[in-house]
Amino acid sequence: MIRFQLASPGYRPESVTLVTTLLDAKQYPAQEMARLYVRRWKIELWFRDIKTSMGMEVLRCKSPRMLHKELEMFFIAYNFIRCLMVQAGAIHHVELDRLSFKGTVDSVRPFSLAIAQARSKKKQNQLIVELLAVIARDQVPDRPDRLEPRAVKRRPKPYQLLNRARHVMKEIAHRSKYRKTAK
Repeated sequence: MIRFQLASPGYRPESVTLVTTLLDAKQYPAQEMARLYVRRWKIELWFRDIKTSMGMEVLRCKSPRMLHKELEMFFIAYNFIRCLMVQAGAIHHVELDRLSFKGTVDSVRPFSLAIAQARSKKKQNQLIVELLAVIARDQVPDRPDRLEPRAVKRRPKPYQLLNRARHVMKEIAHRSKYRKTAK
């Protein structure tokens, strides 16, 4: 067990108890374990980037084989976006945490068409340099210790749930809450 304090300016210190099976204190120092615990929130935000910003909240494939392919394509696209962000940050001296993932996705779409339609390698390279500059300019504010509570943003649809086979399913006429026109 590792106990440590999370202190944020303007807030009371929060006591955290971390229980781990990593028993070697020399190989796994308490300060390093505490630092990794705090860093885990960034990883949660990266998972949100993958799911929300890339449209992975609902997977569309039905078979396990195609689902595997769909996930692979999302991870390839995600890694491509992250590589562009790393390049833009390195060239323009911007911290990776400050670059907008969603902004990068939105910038890549129009630039990818222009790069594909460029008539020469020189023009393609110019567009890539310009894309990296656009990515570097789209920065999010530095918000240390910001709370980002999880909440459901997707609104319920005015339809009943499809929880039976389609040929068995019947529309429930007496339930006005499933109709848009109901008052």
